[in-house]
Amino acid sequence: MDDCSKDVINCLPDNLLCQILSNLSTKEAALTSLLSKRWRYLFALVPNLDFDVLPSLHPEIAIQDQDQTSFIDFVDRVLKLRGNDHINKFSLKCGDGIEDEDVFPWILNALRHGVSDLSLHVSPTLVYWLPSKVFASKTLVRLKIGPKDGPRVKLRNVCLPKLKTLNLDSVVFEEGKIGLAKLLSGCPVLEELALLNLAWDRWDSCSVSSKLLKRLTLCCAHCKKNPKSVSFDTPNVVYFEYSDNIAHKYPKVNFDSLVEASIGIRMTNDQKANARYLSDVDEETVMVGNATDLLMGICNVKTLYLSYDTLETLHFCCQVIPVFNNLTHLTIESHPELGWESLPNLLKSCPNLETLVFHGLLHKATYRCGDVCLCQGLENSPSCLSSSPVKFLKILKFGETNVDDDMEIEMEQIKNFLEKMPNLEQLMIYYNTSIENDLVEVSSQLQMVPAVASLKCKIQVISDNLSLSSTLPISLSMKYGLHL
Repeated sequence: MDDCSKDVINCLPDNLLCQILSNLSTKEAALTSLLSKRWRYLFALVPNLDFDVLPSLHPEIAIQDQDQTSFIDFVDRVLKLRGNDHINKFSLKCGDGIEDEDVFPWILNALRHGVSDLSLHVSPTLVYWLPSKVFASKTLVRLKIGPKDGPRVKLRNVCLPKLKTLNLDSVVFEEGKIGLAKLLSGCPVLEELALLNLAWDRWDSCSVSSKLLKRLTLCCAHCKKNPKSVSFDTPNVVYFEYSDNIAHKYPKVNFDSLVEASIGIRMTNDQKANARYLSDVDEETVMVGNATDLLMGICNVKTLYLSYDTLETLHFCCQVIPVFNNLTHLTIESHPELGWESLPNLLKSCPNLETLVFHGLLHKATYRCGDVCLCQGLENSPSCLSSSPVKFLKILKFGETNVDDDMEIEMEQIKNFLEKMPNLEQLMIYYNTSIENDLVEVSSQLQMVPAVASLKCKIQVISDNLSLSSTLPISLSMKYGLHL
């Protein structure tokens, strides 16, 4: 038997070993330098560099000075050993205690050596300003900066001709909307854009315009005011996630290719107080904002997620809900302190809806959502559920509060669905329990609903905690009186 048969790893060429080591963090890869002389500097030749000094397991424990010094020395040593070798990916995570005079050369070194994937997680007390050369790279394909209290950027000349993915979390644009426009104009082939935790303290309007963009995420931090104007001219976006205070106006909303969207628009505290006061003194709903143009712009979407804030906002900020002809999958998030007032009109505007998902069923009881539920004892009132095309109904977070009264409310709501939805083929309930008898009890109660709208509906109660489920067609339980 030759030596290579005995030691397969050592017989591999250096470039293949470097590919294997690239799956490890640089600190972990450096441990292989103890194996032999051949391995001593091999880790430094890996094209993917991942430096992390953040205390991920115990964030409450501060990094000691000696640890910071050794980290700085380690990064300096690795970059020196690499010489002029190309860098494919450079990831840097470090917190307070390391000076920008150390970090800047590391970032510039990666840029000089043609880095295509740059990820920076740095404290604003460490790097208050980002080097302008980060936004003038001819090799970057992916750029990620953040999260939490990110650094500031003052954009001069933006030139990122190859950048396809840009993720900025808590980054502060000194020039506000002008800086954002300048950034987008300098990324001619950008396909994925995520702007997280944006603050409106330095700008009051926003416009995202790109013909090539395919995925767009815009999530703004909670603040006291509404943006004056928000526009989207992104005809090729297929995925859109938007979370923000509702804008005063949406002059342009162009999502011609939209497939999936997640909407989390909310009112300011002043708007909420005004809306709720007017609602108490007036039977007619008084509008305190206008989200109609936003909804019109996304009405061709196929899969839609709406937060509980959005449900409330639509009630007070949308006089007419447009028809969602292409919508087949709708997810609704509920909150015990917020009502379902906008839900009836929303469901009526989804003529081809096939799957309806509820993240929780508990919500504030009001007479205005009686069309969908039994909040105010409107059992005999006409319901939009009676003409619902929905085939698949999913209930998530069932029994999460573990309170008997809440469980009873949830069960009554589910029975209401079964009694009124004529096209249901499957009801799936995800029950947060570790007790097998709980599944049996819920299944048994639902199987005995006296009058169901769809006899072909199958009920499935699932618990991830138990790795099992209980299933039985309603038609069998009605015909033979079966109990689980």
